[in-house]
Amino acid sequence: MTTYSGPATLILADGARVVGMASLGTNQRGDLNGWSGTFRPNEVSRDVRNASDGLQLELPDEEIGAVAVTSIRPVLATQVLMSLVGRGPVPF
Repeated sequence: MTTYSGPATLILADGARVVGMASLGTNQRGDLNGWSGTFRPNEVSRDVRNASDGLQLELPDEEIGAVAVTSIRPVLATQVLMSLVGRGPVPF
């Protein structure tokens, strides 16, 4: 399993950029290949809460992967944790 944990930028469908922290890993179970993980944005907005598809995740080395949000859950009053599933090549 390959993993990445650190800073990342979520690029919303409209091009808005949201800075935060990502924790990602590859999925290799049987015939299932791919990657998934979580993203915790530094700031939460309505656009972030409504994000679902057409998103990209950019890592510090400028590698970008397409992602979709599978769930968003509150962590604290002002923070959320977004569960992501990767689409396409692994960016880490």
